[in-house]
Amino acid sequence: MKKRSSINIEWIEKHCYIPEGRDIGKRVRLRVWQKREIRRIYDNPAGTRRAILSFGRKNGKTSFAAFLLLLHLVGPEHQPNSQLFSAAQSREQASILFSLAAKMVRMSPELAAYIVVRDSLKQLFCPELGTLYRALSAEASTAFGLSPVFTVHDELGQVRGPRSTLYEALETAASAHENPLSIVISTQAPTDNDLLSILIDDAKNGEDPRVVLSLYTVDPEDDPFCVKTIKQANPAFGDFQNSTEVLAMAEDARRMPAREAEYRNLVLNQRIQAHNPFISRSVWETCGDEPAPLDGQVVSAGLDLSARADLTACVLSFDLDGLRHIHPYFWMPEKGIIERSRQDRVPYDMWYEQGFIRATPGGSVDYEHVVADLAEIFADVVLVRLAFDRWRMDVFGKELERAGLDWPMTPHGQGFRDMSPALDVLEADLLNGRMRHGMHPVLTMCAANAVVTRDPAGNRKLDKHKANGRIDGMVALAMAVSGGAAEAVQVSPWENPEYRIAV
Repeated sequence: MKKRSSINIEWIEKHCYIPEGRDIGKRVRLRVWQKREIRRIYDNPAGTRRAILSFGRKNGKTSFAAFLLLLHLVGPEHQPNSQLFSAAQSREQASILFSLAAKMVRMSPELAAYIVVRDSLKQLFCPELGTLYRALSAEASTAFGLSPVFTVHDELGQVRGPRSTLYEALETAASAHENPLSIVISTQAPTDNDLLSILIDDAKNGEDPRVVLSLYTVDPEDDPFCVKTIKQANPAFGDFQNSTEVLAMAEDARRMPAREAEYRNLVLNQRIQAHNPFISRSVWETCGDEPAPLDGQVVSAGLDLSARADLTACVLSFDLDGLRHIHPYFWMPEKGIIERSRQDRVPYDMWYEQGFIRATPGGSVDYEHVVADLAEIFADVVLVRLAFDRWRMDVFGKELERAGLDWPMTPHGQGFRDMSPALDVLEADLLNGRMRHGMHPVLTMCAANAVVTRDPAGNRKLDKHKANGRIDGMVALAMAVSGGAAEAVQVSPWENPEYRIAV
């Protein structure tokens, strides 16, 4: 008896056509890697609930998704009177899969006899079987009330943050069926906190045998520019992917470092920001060991105060055994933390529950609460320097006066003059593996978002306007390491007119 995958492969190769030239098509002949993926999906002994396929761009992801879609619409995998969907983040992206599937139908005499193409609605309908396919986008007003038995999540890596209303609506609606199947087919997302990354990492753990993961990516330690490495993330390299163009992109990335991050993400399918961060992910991870405890250490700290509803950060740093040990702390207002999580597409609410963020009462950051927390933290260390950004320090200083605290405060500007040497120290520690930050998730998010800008003389500073997300933790870290255990400025800044800012 033939396996399901063999039947499905034969059906696709018999009935599906792909465009060739202007008005003609040729019958599909599945490649070795495509047949392998079909076998993994349909011959899984545990049964497949979700299949995640991730590789570089221009490897025929959309064509492969269209094959599977037609297989479930009228092929051996169809279920009578069922609904099928493809989901994308934009209407333009959603129309691509529909348009390709519609072309395949029109080019195939067998399929065209059964399937009605509804271009204006982006639907394919088989009256005889009652099966209906629709293309949806995240821009649609609602995706609730649907009942999908088969869903293709196209380019899910474009979702920023851990949640997608469209994804959740389709996945939860599929529970009405006995054997629903979701296909996630996408190039990797840039950060660990993005939805696709969370799904991939969960699949790697192997907790659910019904999830099939096929991840074509390149190890960060491999040479990113050689052909052998490129092929690891691009199964169609040299076939229907233009190898000449890909190698030209590799050469551009080698010659122009500003292009490398984009090349690594989109071509090598690595989890990396498409912009060039201040520090690469691989370098950050090499310093991810747990720091030594704070107890009794001589520390320098950096404090980055937020606007009332944003993220406040304080980072403590101390030297021990030739290494710099880092302990970060973060505060947000408790009220509205879920809404801010959705707005920023970052799991602040989850990090709060896990203890990585401290919440202050009310809808704004309560500096009195922050001062009380810092007093408790500093009670276990010898604080020799607390570097601070002058912004809002007048408000914070009043809370220190009210609490009767006299910490060694040092003003630290955010411009090129003060930040450039601080970034030099921070970068040297990271590149030489002299730091231990414990991969604190909030600080790691800030590190991934941090980008720098340069002045004509080559001096650098962290640029919040160019960042894709919050970088407060990296600002505080740079201030913490900039002076080490240098002698602190003892003049209270809120009493000095030079540092006072009018409310």
